[in-house]
Amino acid sequence: MFLLDASVWVGAKDGGDRYFEPSRRLAVSSEVPVAALDLTLYEITNALGVRRGRMREAVSMCRLVAGRCGDRLLRVDPELIESTLDVAAEHGLTAYDAAYVAVAQRYGWTLVSADIADLVSQGLAVTPDAALYP
Repeated sequence: MFLLDASVWVGAKDGGDRYFEPSRRLAVSSEVPVAALDLTLYEITNALGVRRGRMREAVSMCRLVAGRCGDRLLRVDPELIESTLDVAAEHGLTAYDAAYVAVAQRYGWTLVSADIADLVSQGLAVTPDAALYP
């Protein structure tokens, strides 16, 4: 199971993104099982809708996430908050990034991200191309 962070979903909408092709495949291919966090919807809305002014694309992508992930669109719970705080402190991450790491660790999933500096470089995630072509 691949847990996709917002950078992958947003990258799937941006033809100029370094990981556009593998991100798009991860986002749309029914052959690849994926999951997301509820906070991903807010991050997509912020990145596409607020920052880039692409409101319709933000809504469309959020619908894709919800449809693609189904019951694997995970909600925050008190145990996740506790794990998130531990991961954030251990790795110097924001609560948002740490939440993805905590969920991936909880379920034994592979976190996929384009966040090289904070996640991939620490071995906490793999890039979209590495997820598809290990």
